[in-house]
Amino acid sequence: MSFKTLVVETNNRIGWIRFNRPEVLNAYNSVVSKELIDVLDNMKNNREARVIVITGSGKAFMSGADISMLRGWMEKLNEGESFDEIIGPFFQPSMLENFPKPVVAAVNGFAFGMGCEIAMGCDIRIAAESARFGQPEIDLGVIPGSGGTQRLPRLIGKSKAMEMILTGKGIKAKEALKLGLVNRVVPDGELENATLEICEILSRKSPVALSLCKEAVIKGYEMTLEEGLKNEIDLFGQSLKTSNASEGVSAFLEKREAQFT
Repeated sequence: MSFKTLVVETNNRIGWIRFNRPEVLNAYNSVVSKELIDVLDNMKNNREARVIVITGSGKAFMSGADISMLRGWMEKLNEGESFDEIIGPFFQPSMLENFPKPVVAAVNGFAFGMGCEIAMGCDIRIAAESARFGQPEIDLGVIPGSGGTQRLPRLIGKSKAMEMILTGKGIKAKEALKLGLVNRVVPDGELENATLEICEILSRKSPVALSLCKEAVIKGYEMTLEEGLKNEIDLFGQSLKTSNASEGVSAFLEKREAQFT
């Protein structure tokens, strides 16, 4: 598949999605939205891609929303159109959370606004030392609209999230690591290798078990502990029925590496 705003490839069981609008620091617009939805639909059924990586071209992961897109939305709203009609089918970071395969964000520069929200929607976040994170929507007189006010407090705590959202100030990668916003920070030149390292580990796991693990954690996080435990044991039962479980147990007993399918 070819795309105008993305570079997409699959190598060694890893699917790469790279934002490719470097001239505007990979700003997010309706074309990026549509193409992200399309490529994720494709990757979902692509058996060669067991893990997905999202990253950016040039100096940014994603600098935020394209201002011209926001202006167009404002004009249509002022003309009386409803917001739902204006945006239509629109990509949301929850699509990454609900995606059945692990999604890793390799944050290579600015991750502001929608960029920060997309990174937060990923399962694992690896950042280059030069990466910056923030929700600067307040400086435009608007609020985050793709999960920034909800995911950021859950990841770093209410007080710091409130400060970032109300002031619009961003944070550096090392602070993001201390706050728990990212899993790991590496030198700029080592970002791809660090990403490959964890993706190669994930690509050797049972795809079914990975999907069920995601479901257990993400759904359970919004449940009471009792509900989450019930959901977990149900999913555990499902995993026991799979051919991958049989292979994993057999490989352990036979002292060999499991070959999951």
